[in-house]
Amino acid sequence: MQYLYLIRYSEIFLKSDYIRKRWERKLLENVRKILGVRCKFKIDRGRIWLITDERVDEKLRNVFGIVSFSPCLYCKLEELEDFVLRFCEEKLKSAKTFAVRVKRVGKHDFTSQDMERKLGALILKKFPHLKVDLTNPDKTIYVEIRDKDCYVFDEVVKGVGGIPLEVEGKVVSLLSGGIDSPVATWLMMKRGCEVIPIYFDIRPFTTERALERVNKVVEVLRSYDPELKLKIINHGEFLKKAKEILKKKKLESYICVICKRRMLKVAESIARESNAKGIVTGDSLGQVASQTLDNLMVISQACTLPIYRPLIGMDKVEIEEIAKRIGTFEYSIIPVDCKAVPKKPTTKAKLEKVLEIEEELEKSLSNHQKELL
Repeated sequence: MQYLYLIRYSEIFLKSDYIRKRWERKLLENVRKILGVRCKFKIDRGRIWLITDERVDEKLRNVFGIVSFSPCLYCKLEELEDFVLRFCEEKLKSAKTFAVRVKRVGKHDFTSQDMERKLGALILKKFPHLKVDLTNPDKTIYVEIRDKDCYVFDEVVKGVGGIPLEVEGKVVSLLSGGIDSPVATWLMMKRGCEVIPIYFDIRPFTTERALERVNKVVEVLRSYDPELKLKIINHGEFLKKAKEILKKKKLESYICVICKRRMLKVAESIARESNAKGIVTGDSLGQVASQTLDNLMVISQACTLPIYRPLIGMDKVEIEEIAKRIGTFEYSIIPVDCKAVPKKPTTKAKLEKVLEIEEELEKSLSNHQKELL
């Protein structure tokens, strides 16, 4: 048995012919990659028709660039009236009110409204217990007529939206596994970015649970990009030496700023090796001590590549709502502590002090670590 889907996109349609065709090809490539099943496509004036050997509703929900889709059935125009009545026998079984919505493309001797009224009258005649309700019907019957071809369906499933994955290039993302960074990563994926997620393993300042958490989050994100690969960086040794130097200087409050700057420097090195165009973080202004304006300014000075912060103006509730919607929240709330965090982290780090600390740190690091600092 084969299944037919009508796929709709929005932003792609607004692009120039050259960009639109390129993005359409990428969208089809991404659909194939996420579905993982044999499928065929047909593109026709702003619509994509997908034929598969199995139901793929849940997977289609995760394809960036798809604004909505509908499982549908096909018939020829001369068969439409009888076909719709047979379709309604099952679909209107428990309904009390209904509406018919027709969209038409091509040359016909009738308007869309004409066909809506005609089909509505036929349905009322066969199912006299029903009533028409054009405002809030129990069930809506949709018909798309394209020349002599007709597609009939009764649901419009909302997609994830955005633009096709990878059309905007590559970025590196700092992925901790907590609530914020997976959402920031997902939002950049939604805007067409191929993402290289980096996790900084800070053991012994945390437990094995932190690594388990980030791996679970990445598994969720792979439902949107099956080729997503997590890169793990050993960060514990650096933190240990940084804490030793900061304690000696009585600047323990600077550890979070020093830590984040180090992460950005490593991320920048990986980004340049990968031809990535920037670094993504889960920073939300004022949410924690390292994310004050003063500290963000000092932290940002650590690298020269652009730093993208898609959550910067969001509050925690907004971020959590997205995390729940995309499926990362339940894993991100797994409790994980960082024992390197001081009791009173600085909220107004001074760049000259940071540079002084890093200069001393450089002397105590291995040759490989110095290359990244």
